[in-house]
Amino acid sequence: MKGEYIKIKKGALILAVAVIGLLIGGLVYALTDNFYANLEEFSQVASVVNSHYMEDVNPQDLIKAGIKGMLEALDPYSEYLDPKQYDALLEDTHGQFEGLGIEIAIKDGWLTVISPLEDTPAEKMGIQAGDRIIKIEGVSTEGITVEEAVKKLRGKRGTVVHITIEREGIGEPMEYAIQRDVISLRAVPYYGLAGEGIGYVRLNRFSDISGDELREAVSELLREDIRGLILDLRGNPGGLLSQVIAVVSVFLEPDKLVVETKGKMISQNKEFYSFGKPLFSDLPLAVLIDEGSASGSEIVAGAIQDWDRGVIIGDTSFGKGLVQNVVQLKDGAGLKLTTARYLMPSGRSIQKPEDLNNTIISVQEDREANSHRTDTTQTKPEFFTKEGRVVYGDGGIVPDVVVPYENLSPLEYNLLAKLSFFDFAVHYTATHPSLPRDFEVDDAMFSEFKQFLTTRGFSYQTSSELELEKLKEAVTEEERSEAVNQQIEVLEKLLNIEKEKDFDLSKDYIKSEIRENVLVKLYGQNAKYEGVWFKHHPQIKKAIQILSSPEEYKKLLSAK
Repeated sequence: MKGEYIKIKKGALILAVAVIGLLIGGLVYALTDNFYANLEEFSQVASVVNSHYMEDVNPQDLIKAGIKGMLEALDPYSEYLDPKQYDALLEDTHGQFEGLGIEIAIKDGWLTVISPLEDTPAEKMGIQAGDRIIKIEGVSTEGITVEEAVKKLRGKRGTVVHITIEREGIGEPMEYAIQRDVISLRAVPYYGLAGEGIGYVRLNRFSDISGDELREAVSELLREDIRGLILDLRGNPGGLLSQVIAVVSVFLEPDKLVVETKGKMISQNKEFYSFGKPLFSDLPLAVLIDEGSASGSEIVAGAIQDWDRGVIIGDTSFGKGLVQNVVQLKDGAGLKLTTARYLMPSGRSIQKPEDLNNTIISVQEDREANSHRTDTTQTKPEFFTKEGRVVYGDGGIVPDVVVPYENLSPLEYNLLAKLSFFDFAVHYTATHPSLPRDFEVDDAMFSEFKQFLTTRGFSYQTSSELELEKLKEAVTEEERSEAVNQQIEVLEKLLNIEKEKDFDLSKDYIKSEIRENVLVKLYGQNAKYEGVWFKHHPQIKKAIQILSSPEEYKKLLSAK
């Protein structure tokens, strides 16, 4: 009887599977048929536009525009990459290219060196920040774009490029013949001691060398007998998932779940675990994040937080919890397509729901999760760490200790955006090339900076001035009475008086930025960490304080 029952059940099961298979097959056929019907409509529209539009159109441009529009309907991260964009993506993830090793920008219409990279042909030949490259192979660079310049400056290892440079303080242009080489983009641009017994590592990307570079840095710091470590992921946009796992494996014991991916295709449903021998699995750890920390950075911070392995400090991260796969297309182009979402060990998603508002994919669970999204943690869905601490889903990693950045004033924003600190550092060091590392920005140097801005015609508008401009536009000349004109003139004078105080209100910030830019100009990028960051960045100072207090650190990681 029991055997007959099993046989009947098996037969029913086989029949059920067969029926379901037919239903699914029919559905797939219907969906496929519908897909190709719409594709035919797309082709028809493109054909009509090509034949009947009032001007000649490039069919290739039409198709690419259609592809981009299709991907824009999905989510913010799926995109078509032209061959140059695809090569740039590969370069960023591989962490190297062949060229001179300089960061460049266009300033005042001329190609300008922002910074030579450490231990590169450009640095070895003495190229400096602020140098103006006026010729490449004898051809003027006036009006050149960065993209055009990069194409001319890069080339195969061992080949030579000739450039002509103008440098402030040097009367005649200088000629350089620089041999190109392989340039490695370091994932760890700096590591050192941020305080007594406190190590610091800056990780700025997840390229194919990130795990190895981090292990090397942590190993060196452990030789200094550190009792705590700061991992700085601020502004890190992410990168290769394999390297994200490698980074987490430095801090977690093996076989700990780091992240899970969930997608429509079964092949996208995966779990990723820490592996190998950790270097730093028991000493206090602080991870710094901000709103510029995205994707891979959020996975690292989230895994560390969910396993109660360290304290997360800073501001809520960006909230990019979607998986992109890159497919190479013909002619060197590429397709970056979102295929899954990330889930942290606690089960939470880090994706900002509002970033999916334009998606055409409809998933009930997504809608339910999105309903929790607000700007505060009060209505976010709650999850729990290994030790029972509450953490939050739907929108980035919320730090254990919130230390937000202060908003820049209009003056500060404009000084940064117009590279005023960089320009002043180039100008000042031309006449003060022997400043010691421990110099301070005194009032005389501050005043010289203000005078420098005046000679360069620096200007900006405060928020009050912008509002006054709107008022003046709203009240036309014909409608203004003499009394109104007089009142507007009074307001303008008052605003100018108040504006004079902006420099004094921002004095500490301005001095800090001047010091950082001058240090970098004279002593290289590494000088800014010890000279400015460790002393003035509130997130780093808070991390040093917490790591220096075992009681406070332990309290932050305990369930309340």
